[in-house]
Amino acid sequence: MQLTFWEAAKAVNATNDWKKWNDFDLTGLEFDSRLITKGNLFVPLKGENDGHSFIKNAIDKGAGASFWSTSESAPDQLPVLQVADTLRAMQDLAIYYLKKMAPTVVAITGSNGKTTTKDMTEAVLAQQFQTYKTQGNYNNDIGLPYTILQMPDKTEQLILEMGMDHADEIDFLSRLAQPDVAAITMIGEAHIENLGSREGIAKAKMEITSGLAAKGLLIIPAEEPLLSPLTKGLTQTIKTFGFGKADCQAEIIEAQKEYTSFKINGSPILYTIPVPGKYNVGNALIAISIGQWFQLSEEKIQAGLAKFQLTKNRTQWLKSKTGIEILSDVYNANPTAMNLVLDSFSQMPTKGKRIAVLGDMLELGPDSAAMHASVEEHLNPAEITEVVLYGEQMKVLYEELVKKYQENKIHYFHKEEKDQLTSTLKSILEPKDTVVLKASNGMGLSEVVNSLLES
Repeated sequence: MQLTFWEAAKAVNATNDWKKWNDFDLTGLEFDSRLITKGNLFVPLKGENDGHSFIKNAIDKGAGASFWSTSESAPDQLPVLQVADTLRAMQDLAIYYLKKMAPTVVAITGSNGKTTTKDMTEAVLAQQFQTYKTQGNYNNDIGLPYTILQMPDKTEQLILEMGMDHADEIDFLSRLAQPDVAAITMIGEAHIENLGSREGIAKAKMEITSGLAAKGLLIIPAEEPLLSPLTKGLTQTIKTFGFGKADCQAEIIEAQKEYTSFKINGSPILYTIPVPGKYNVGNALIAISIGQWFQLSEEKIQAGLAKFQLTKNRTQWLKSKTGIEILSDVYNANPTAMNLVLDSFSQMPTKGKRIAVLGDMLELGPDSAAMHASVEEHLNPAEITEVVLYGEQMKVLYEELVKKYQENKIHYFHKEEKDQLTSTLKSILEPKDTVVLKASNGMGLSEVVNSLLES
């Protein structure tokens, strides 16, 4: 980190007499006292636990300084910067640091696929630039400024993921990050409970243009009719991606469990991504479009996509000790995303049975029951032999599926019956079978995945 104590004080307008301490270099920044290393700036955030109560631990770990916003006296043995709000101070510091280090900023949002797209984009740009990306899912008002303040000194391209639950959140993040390039992966139904409709979600995602450079690039899905009207009046270059008519148009050449190959716009170059699914090709088209914007050769873009590393818990292929193939996609879920995964899974080659384990999709609002029931159209007994449903919302899907599945091929479990679900699933699965697990993270299906890996 290229930042001094006095520099930070000025950036956040600290109100105390910070010049009574000699200036010194800060070695980094952390809001978790357990992660503090010597010379770090500690940011005590107020949440379920007040970070100020962990100041002794931060000092013991070697903190060089700390923000301070509580009425309690600051510790004498540590240089502090008095601020009204420690989170706002971290955000202000991130704005200052971004201007100082001046990397090119790429921002990615969407109802699904934003983390995978971020990973693909970083892998592509890393073929030519020094890159840094959002780690894990640090994509909110805490995680995004933290990511900025964590970037290595030589970062040329900063790839930021932007998440949201409510309107105006992306607006805030975009104005903070001031991206040069912005991309929207898709408009689904995630957080529709808070935003009212898919139209509301589309408007919220388009907030990514709030801080977008006037001569920057906006990338949107060609097949999403809700977005095109919202681009009117924008000064930025707008590029579309998709499988029909689009600026970056894909034709899938080969789809396997471990990889997907495709070509774009008639080019002879064959792109291969080490993940399955048409939806992941859509994510790759964004990464390709961004690579093209920064004038990377087709060969470099091809090489980056071929070896990108997926963030953990996103569409992972795993294998149990007995040889069962497990497609784990248990981090988030909305109907559009679940249907895309099921459509792809239905066509994947397997030497045994295909089995789907589906858990509740959360935060869908008053239309949740209808949205869960609609997944029925993407489940066919001839393709997916057996279905296991989990959670109170999935009861309506169960009631639809009993009309088309034999009684012993459809199973339903309440949320408190996770152990029974796991044992039933283990009794169903045989070596060479293939199983997909998809649900919102709050359903905890990762525990079932871990149990299957040991079976």
